[in-house]
Amino acid sequence: MLRSMYSGVSGMRGFQTKLDVIGNNIANVNTVGFKSGRVMFKDIMSQTMSGVTAPTEGEVGGVNAKQVGLGVSIGSIDTLHTAGSAQTTNNPLDMRIDGDGFFLVKLSQDQETPYLTRAGDFHLDAARNLVTSDGMLVLGAGGDPITIEDTVTAFTISQNGTIVQKNEDGTTSDGPQIGVAKVTNPEGLEKIGSNMYRMTLNANADGELEVTTANNAEAGTGAIIAGQLEMSNVDLTGEFTEMIVAQRGFQANSRIITTSDEVLQEVVNLKR
Repeated sequence: MLRSMYSGVSGMRGFQTKLDVIGNNIANVNTVGFKSGRVMFKDIMSQTMSGVTAPTEGEVGGVNAKQVGLGVSIGSIDTLHTAGSAQTTNNPLDMRIDGDGFFLVKLSQDQETPYLTRAGDFHLDAARNLVTSDGMLVLGAGGDPITIEDTVTAFTISQNGTIVQKNEDGTTSDGPQIGVAKVTNPEGLEKIGSNMYRMTLNANADGELEVTTANNAEAGTGAIIAGQLEMSNVDLTGEFTEMIVAQRGFQANSRIITTSDEVLQEVVNLKR
């Protein structure tokens, strides 16, 4: 069979994956805290038909190798952790991290390693726990779930994540502090759905996760902005442009397969 046919097949598979990633980006254009993905290609190992010949001074020149490429493969599918645009909601439980860092959440207090998220649309449940839309517990700077006391009538959230509480007796006090985690390689995090990420060995050294505070210059975490949400960082203009490129690439590779088939048909017809 012709090498060009298999190269065309690999190209169609690659551009199909690219279209899948683009479709997911566009579908999540309004998802809070969503980070877009991109596909990077790399060529497959080439077949060497003849090797390199070194030149001999004063006698003959060198000869380059003759190699035929065997197609394309997916080099990586990256998650771009650039900042999304800010949406002002004026809801005191909506939070946005202005800079690096992730909120920490747990399914239950027994969960050992928390999940990470950039989606700050939080709520208070019936037990006055700070939770996500899925009921996951939001963790404080000490790694424990955040609970607002019954005596608190109102509160605001400062840029370092401290919950400033107004009590029933009219006094003001500092309550729990919202925890934030800094990740060395955010692209190494594993997406698990629901705007959450799981820690991996390639995100932090040995997969360790250290809980710190927001607006911490030493840790390099960003400030928490209350009353705002971080929207998706998907750029529709760029996504639709890449969709056109992927569609034309898919069509071009399908034409390679069609042409290869026609060549094979001519070879079969030689017996007539």
